[in-house]
Amino acid sequence: MSYDVIVIGAGHNGLTAAALLARAGRKTLLVERRELLGGLAASEEFHPGYRTNGVLHDTSCVRPWVVDALDLKSHGLSRATSEAAVLIPQREGRGLVFDRSVDRVADELGADEGRNYRAYRDFIDRLKPAVARLIDSPPPELFEPGIGDLLSLGRSALALRLMGERSMMEILRVAPMALADWLDERFDSELLQAALAGPAIQNTFTGPRSPASTANLLLAECLAERPIQGGPASLVSALEGAARDADVEIRTGAAVDRVLGCVDRVSGVRLAGGEEIAAGTVVASCDPKHLFLDLVPPALLPRNLDHSMSIYRARGTAARVHLALSGSPTFASRPDERVASVRIGETLEDFERAFDAVKYRQFSQRPVLDVQIPTLDSPELAPEGHHVFSIAVHFAPFEYEGGWNDEAREELYSRVLSRLDEAAPGVRELIVGSEVLTPEDLAARYGVTGGHLHHGEHALDQLLVRPAPECARYATPFEGLFLAGSGAHPGGGLTCAPGGLAAKRILAG
Repeated sequence: MSYDVIVIGAGHNGLTAAALLARAGRKTLLVERRELLGGLAASEEFHPGYRTNGVLHDTSCVRPWVVDALDLKSHGLSRATSEAAVLIPQREGRGLVFDRSVDRVADELGADEGRNYRAYRDFIDRLKPAVARLIDSPPPELFEPGIGDLLSLGRSALALRLMGERSMMEILRVAPMALADWLDERFDSELLQAALAGPAIQNTFTGPRSPASTANLLLAECLAERPIQGGPASLVSALEGAARDADVEIRTGAAVDRVLGCVDRVSGVRLAGGEEIAAGTVVASCDPKHLFLDLVPPALLPRNLDHSMSIYRARGTAARVHLALSGSPTFASRPDERVASVRIGETLEDFERAFDAVKYRQFSQRPVLDVQIPTLDSPELAPEGHHVFSIAVHFAPFEYEGGWNDEAREELYSRVLSRLDEAAPGVRELIVGSEVLTPEDLAARYGVTGGHLHHGEHALDQLLVRPAPECARYATPFEGLFLAGSGAHPGGGLTCAPGGLAAKRILAG
């Protein structure tokens, strides 16, 4: 049997691309190497009766136009009624509860810091329309631009110019800055700085004192909406519903081991079992290094692209620890506060010291932890009265000195529990099961090169042209082969934008 389109990978971007292409009348097959859908957003059992709500947690950046284009609301998708609050605990002190509200920051930290934060939010609000335009549009052709590319560049430049000269100059000044320097300019509170810095360093090979780390914060802030009710699992469920309603054929347990074709055109895929499936268009939502270095026949890969992929950086720096808990731990800083997100790292110095370790292929003695408690909003993920902690551990390198053996995993787990116990004394006594996923484990389970959850680092050079000049606009040097994963514009995270924009590009012809 042949198809118009084969989509490789049923993560959130693959589901998005497949559903949009099928809705446009393309006969579409979606193939997934694992037995479940969702990729990094898939809910999985890690201990009998306990489930995660995905490895990537933040659903606030899902693009509104994708929700509308696929009518995801009719498939049960809804936004939370308020923004998620984050607790930053302290070993000595009350910590900070942060939810982007100017009034809350003023109540927590005082009127002066409240005014500083209001000025910050006003700046982000002025920047947001221009960044959203860039993120929600395909990147322009930079080598041989047509009139449409020039118009797109012009509209983007105009959007920045309409912010006013002072704001435009501020963007040009701060985007290449180290995050710590910019936040030091604006805020006195180390806790507030830590609350803001989290999204900028997650899944990156940067610390707050790394050049251009401010750009990642601006990107995260400008994309943020209210999160999806029910988290990543709800997003996957809605996308699957939209894909099936559009008559996408979905096959799980169907790993692709070769993209078929000759010279400069693809003709389908071959599955690991030897089955060959024909299609005029192949859409890869897997990471680009895996696509070009593993799935495309080496003899066919252009030399320039081979070189581009060999130097494309995808160094995973985050591990995951999942805990099954028999009760609800209490955070000593705020024993009566009910928050589903906790960041353990009080200062930017904590972040920088944790990052230092990966430079030398070590994991941090005192890691920064992003703790999600999905059972507060989705109690069905654990037995009644029990809870799940899903913890992102910053920083741990993919290429750990000495290798990720059982001893190294146990040591990482021990350090995580020590940090957690400082913030929530007694949590160890509640643990009934656990799972440790190093970057090496994440690479093996989810098929992401280097264990990198963004399919490649979010550095300025790899965001402006992603993943390489030869395929920065979803099309590749092979006719009929397109990129639709987080390794394409606008990058990683749960946005659905790469899959949606790739589908638009294919349909535009």
